[in-house]
Amino acid sequence: MASNPPGAEPSLSRLSIPPSIAVAPSDPNAFRLEDSDEESSSSERQPSRLDVMQESAMQASQEIPLNTPSVAETTHTAELSRQSKPQPPLPPIGDKDNAPDLFLPGLVSPNLFLPIPNTDPLTPLLTKYVPPEIRPARDTSGNWRQEDFHTLVMTNSWRAIARMARDRIVASKPQNLAVILDLWYLRLSSLARLRLFNQTSAECTHLFSILASVQPRSARTYLYERLLPFELEVMRTRTKYWAGDALGYLDELTFVLKSCKRRARAAGTEGEREMWKERAVRIALIIASQLIEMKDHAGAAKLLEPLCTQGSRPSAAILSCIGRIQLESGHVASATEYFRQAEEDPNCDSSTKETNNALLAAANGDWESAIRALRSVLEEEPDNAIAINDLAVALLNTGQLQEGIELLEDAMKSSPATVLVTEPFLFNLATLYELRSTTAFEKKRHLLIEVAKWSGDGLRATCLKLPAV
Repeated sequence: MASNPPGAEPSLSRLSIPPSIAVAPSDPNAFRLEDSDEESSSSERQPSRLDVMQESAMQASQEIPLNTPSVAETTHTAELSRQSKPQPPLPPIGDKDNAPDLFLPGLVSPNLFLPIPNTDPLTPLLTKYVPPEIRPARDTSGNWRQEDFHTLVMTNSWRAIARMARDRIVASKPQNLAVILDLWYLRLSSLARLRLFNQTSAECTHLFSILASVQPRSARTYLYERLLPFELEVMRTRTKYWAGDALGYLDELTFVLKSCKRRARAAGTEGEREMWKERAVRIALIIASQLIEMKDHAGAAKLLEPLCTQGSRPSAAILSCIGRIQLESGHVASATEYFRQAEEDPNCDSSTKETNNALLAAANGDWESAIRALRSVLEEEPDNAIAINDLAVALLNTGQLQEGIELLEDAMKSSPATVLVTEPFLFNLATLYELRSTTAFEKKRHLLIEVAKWSGDGLRATCLKLPAV
């Protein structure tokens, strides 16, 4: 989200599709649970083989493309994101009499934690562009004792949450391993939200080095299989991504995916089996998002296609997701077919249908049809941020620049707590200001003030397109 170089024409950010590559996992059918000779053994880790990378032939057809939700975004909104159905029950811990006595005082040592900076990316911008008399006060102290946990989450106070987790870990008894590990996940995820990726990786390494030192091996196996939160396993794979090792990240995710499949096969109850299948789906979606970021649209679509054959009827969300991947890669005919199949699903809501129609119309250059479809979505869901963003892009492509600005500004006024923490939304609005007139600086400064009031911690300040120096 860096600002454009001098003389370059500004372009709008996309709300959901990350950049993407072509690396196919060794087992494209991520959801097959039958035994296979190619499966890695349960006790030995085999790295996934990554095929040769190929350049994506598809280049952006326009400066300001209509936003196409990616796999990761669909998980946030319409797709498999936060599914309304309840999660399967956790697997039973087993007979407590057979559980090993684990005492790990190293997990609660204060020396494992690094200090959190008291500044954030917005502070230099506020100091440079906003006079003290109108500068919003921002609390970067990380004091968590004055607010309850729910309020801290709703206000994006990740610095305070990270410090709260650290304080509670240090104050915990080493015997309470389950609670301590949950607090560790809270700590690491909050640091990641703050974009302190190096610190997150360092503390995650400290944690797993202690866990790996548990003896005997049976006790360590019990710890990893029964007590370690699944989210912490996923967090550990993410450290590869933050280190810039994209292929290593895919390898780690592939290993976790195979582990989920193995545990699903070995599950003793239907509830436990369903839980591990759900987790396999989640990991496959993460892999697909990474493949899209690496521009391997074909690999991402191939990875998700097995989900279309599961159950009596393919999911409209998955079909739409694959269709949008095909659309981004330039395969309009294939995308049209997936959208048609999604529309035939009786469980497919009108919002998904109209969004698919809008994206297809935009790909074909029919912006008027795209505008009509998106307005139809907003009639049913006035607070749909993705539809608002896409409609603003469509209006711009038909020359209705002022209407696009007013649309985004109205959304900002009606739902500031939601909109003003969405970086692509802010980037698009800042870009429209630049395209409209020479008063863009004043408009962006006002936007900075509003963001400082509502955004909380962890916002990437470059989305405002204001240089810090």
